[in-house]
Amino acid sequence: MFENIVIPNPCAEKPSFIRPRKGVIIGLGQVGLACAYSMIIQNCFDELILQDIAIDKLEGEVMDLSHGMPFLAPTDLKSGTVADVGQNADIIIITAGVAQKDGESRLSLVERNIAVYKHILEDVVKYCPNAIILVVSNPVDILTYVTLKITGFPSSRVIGSGTVLDSARFRALLAKEMGIDARSVHAYIIGEHGDSEVAVWSTANIGGVKIVPDGWSNLDKEEENKLSEIYFNVKNAAYEIIRKKGYTSYAIGLATTDIVKAILYSQERILTVSGLMTGLYGIEDICLSIPRVVNEKGILKTVNLTLDKEEERLLQDSAKVLHGIFEQIKF
Repeated sequence: MFENIVIPNPCAEKPSFIRPRKGVIIGLGQVGLACAYSMIIQNCFDELILQDIAIDKLEGEVMDLSHGMPFLAPTDLKSGTVADVGQNADIIIITAGVAQKDGESRLSLVERNIAVYKHILEDVVKYCPNAIILVVSNPVDILTYVTLKITGFPSSRVIGSGTVLDSARFRALLAKEMGIDARSVHAYIIGEHGDSEVAVWSTANIGGVKIVPDGWSNLDKEEENKLSEIYFNVKNAAYEIIRKKGYTSYAIGLATTDIVKAILYSQERILTVSGLMTGLYGIEDICLSIPRVVNEKGILKTVNLTLDKEEERLLQDSAKVLHGIFEQIKF
């Protein structure tokens, strides 16, 4: 019945050099949905597959998102699995994970999430051996390391969202305090995405002007209290949001999209993603966040960020926390 609506042009051919950008989001909880929405409205993928074990909810979400396509650049959005995208997948984004039970230890939660990941990654290795894996589920540093070990993928192609969001929160709160645009603030949170994360005050700057020009010990009490409060609010932001609304979603969706765009468009962005440490700052064989250059190959290289002695000690302590957790895991 539609034959006469669109008349094909027999001379028109789709350019052969254009390869569709393909991705999969595994896990459609609040974070997975925020990632999907953000990536669709920012035209990240030509083909995006959403995967979840709750089939009815999955299909309903795909329908709802699909009905908004007339307002956006086209994305071929589908429900399915990694098997449906195959070896041409660019990025597999994993947001799946189990929720923490009342009274459950962090270690128990980690072990249950590892069991979920083992099942997911078996299919990823089988069907998408050339893809970059972006881990978003928490605890992200441990699960990034687990993903690296299970898949055997090169460390450049196994990335955790790490402290990209923490660094954004840091910049946002500093910008609010200073009354300027957050994009003009250059500051990093490194280490674990969690309680042992480290604020790099020694290099934090606005327009090249250091926020702490003469070192932390030379701040007056009022300045020290204000900056300590900002760091506390960054570190505890997720706890506060979860207390008030039950989960975090929008900001991590945007942060994940930023990483995806850096990969798909080979932007060579410096982002504090989580990746394998191989000796820098005396830290080895664990995944944590430091500034890294991200492009179409994944993690291209690591920035040798100059830390003061206290920041380096705190980063090493953060690595010890992660090592301590991993040593207890039945893996």
